[in-house]
Amino acid sequence: MDFQIVKADMKQDEDKHYLGHVTFTLSGHKAEYEITLFSKKGKEWDYSLNFAGESGNEEEFLKADEQLEENDDLFDALVDAALETMEQ
Repeated sequence: MDFQIVKADMKQDEDKHYLGHVTFTLSGHKAEYEITLFSKKGKEWDYSLNFAGESGNEEEFLKADEQLEENDDLFDALVDAALETMEQ
């Protein structure tokens, strides 16, 4: 599934845990999505998916969440986009 990253950010908190956000679009979907990413060590990621702006179509939202679960390339690209914004 084609996607486009609108914006991304990633920071480490005082405990050195990673917290990031990526706003993105999926082809054929009307709404933008925002994924919040969290990892204690930057290896295994938890995430939460939301609409980036106003609520959109629930069926499309569920398909987007399914894509994140099943499409490792999409998920990894979103994580990588957020990690690339970190100050070295």
